[in-house]
Formats: sequence, C-alpha cells, structure tokens
Amino acid sequence: MTRALLFPGQGSQYIGMGKDLAESFLEAREVFEEVDDILNQKLSRLMFEGAESDLNLTQNTQPALMAVSMALVRILTRQGGFELDKICHYVAGHSLGEYSALAAAGALELADTARLLRLRGQAMQRAVPVGIGSMAAILGLDFADIKMLAAEAAGTEVCQAANDNSPGQVVISGHKNAVEMAIALATARGAKKAVMLPVSAPFHCTLMAPAAHEMARALADTVIRPPCVPVVANVTARAVTEPPEIRTLLVDQITGVVRWRESVLWMKEQGVEEMVEIGAGKVLSGLVRRIDKDIAVSFVGTPEQVDTLIETLKG
Repeated sequence: MTRALLFPGQGSQYIGMGKDLAESFLEAREVFEEVDDILNQKLSRLMFEGAESDLNLTQNTQPALMAVSMALVRILTRQGGFELDKICHYVAGHSLGEYSALAAAGALELADTARLLRLRGQAMQRAVPVGIGSMAAILGLDFADIKMLAAEAAGTEVCQAANDNSPGQVVISGHKNAVEMAIALATARGAKKAVMLPVSAPFHCTLMAPAAHEMARALADTVIRPPCVPVVANVTARAVTEPPEIRTLLVDQITGVVRWRESVLWMKEQGVEEMVEIGAGKVLSGLVRRIDKDIAVSFVGTPEQVDTLIETLKG
C-alpha cells in the first residue's frame, strides 16, 4: 500500500505528551534527552508535567512537538528494524511539522532541527508585539471566499488566509482589528463558526517577514541533505527533494499559506492510499478524513499504537 507519514503542528500539544513513550522505550528517552541537551533546557520535564501556559509558548511548543514525533520515528525504525523509505513514499508536516518530516527523512539532523525550531518560535514571537496580531478559524466557507473576505477586512492593515486546512476550515492571520473585522464579515456571510484562536502571534502572514529574515540566516548555515523520501512542502503542496529548494521553501513558509488541503489531495493523486499521523494528538488525521474519506487514515502516539503499527508493517 502506498503510504505517507504526517507530522503535526502547533495546537496538538498537551501536558503529558511523550511521557508514556519515555517510560516504555529507550529510544524515546534518548531523543528527549538529546533535545534537552541541545536546548540546554529540561523540555521533556515541561512536556511531561509542566504548566500548560509554558508549553504553549511557541518557542517551547515547536521543539516539543518535533521531539515527540522523532521519538516515535526512532522507535519505529529501531524496534521495527525499518528504513523509512521502505515504509512510506512521502512525508509531510503541518507548519512546524514540516521540520519533523525533514528530520524523519534524514534531511535535517535532530540537533539542527531542535535549534531551528527554538529559533523559529522565538523569531515568530519577536516579529509582532503581543496583542497587535491574532488568528481566527473560520468554518463553513471555502478558501477562495475567505481570501477575498480577508482582503476586504484588511483595509490598510494585514489580514490574510494562513492555513487551508480542509474543506470549510480556514485560518486567517493578521492585525487584530482586521481579523476581528473578518470574523464579523464571515459571520454575516454564513460562516458556521468564526472564532479567535488562543495564539501568541499572527503566524503565516506578511507580518512574519522579520522572522523569515532570521530563519533565512539560520538556514543558510544549516546542512540540509536530500531526504530519503520526498517531502511535501506546505507552500507549494508538491514534493521537494533538492536541499536548495527545501531551504528556500522553509523561509517562504514563515509568511506563506499552509496549503494542507491541497497537499493531501496531491498525495492522493500520486497514488497514496494510506496516511499515518506520527506524533502528539490526532488533528491531522481528522483533517484528512474531512478532505477525502477514501484515504485510509490512522494516528500513532502511544506505546500501544506504535506496537500495533510495527506489527502491521511487519505483516
């Protein structure tokens, strides 16, 4: 069966994530300890038993979610004895999850991935003062309508479609006043729901340009190798394999739209029949089900689920 592995982004985090993996698998403990050492922070302790408000700081959320995904990948490859390119044909991740996908496919080293995501989180937070920007989820209108609606709401400010997550689920981002105006317009035009999101910065819009400049400098000094399987990029919704293009697209992703719906449909067009979410939560699995019910979808985040997947792959 043609398979893709998916890696979650911000919003999937929760206190306690990864703890059962660390208690059950040496491989998970190794990953968490490596990330702790790289960042000079007990990030794993924060993940297992810290305060939700601290975990939700984007500079912590981003490397933490990657660490859980990479712990699962290491368990799969070592316990199962698999090479990644033998168990999937594509990898893809939502926003920060694209870094997890690249690390899983060997394009980025774990240490570099953790450092980049720490910097990415800090740079995104620095780009816009708290309270100036915001994001909102709009349900029940299609992407094209929301793009026009956001442009109308913007006026002289910024308001843009940021995440095309699934049919009828789009996230907008920009200046707080403009986003609030977009919510009012969406509600008046028949949206089922339009609500502000509890985020600390307006991600994936042009307000993130300062963060993109920071990441461009950091990525210029980072070794990126050809991935062992193609990585489906957020901003193109197409596969990428060449390191220079990967580097460029990771910079573009900071201000660009996360084209998740299109990415899933493109993978299906390439013959992907099964998608497995690797990491905390099951947000992406739910999105895939809404995008195309014909795609077999599952999620792996607990010791029992990873054991089941290993047995299935050995099948």
